[in-house]
Amino acid sequence: MKLTSSEKSILRELIFPEPFEHIQEETGLGFGTIRDDLIKLINHGFIEVYEKYSSSSVSPFYDSDNIDQFSFKATKRGLKNIQNHAI
Repeated sequence: MKLTSSEKSILRELIFPEPFEHIQEETGLGFGTIRDDLIKLINHGFIEVYEKYSSSSVSPFYDSDNIDQFSFKATKRGLKNIQNHAI
């Protein structure tokens, strides 16, 4: 799977669990772009979803309509993709 520049930017921010707001602040991307990219990355197994202020994973059962209410972290597969493409 070839990642877009916005997907790469998001993955770079998710070495540790980060809330949606952090992704927005650090990447400068719009809400819709981040939402769409997160959903795509989650569906491809590059990101895991967590409760916003907890280390409890909710993947794959998260509310995509309220995606800004969760935190995200790159999976081993996502981190490997970052490493393989030297982004």
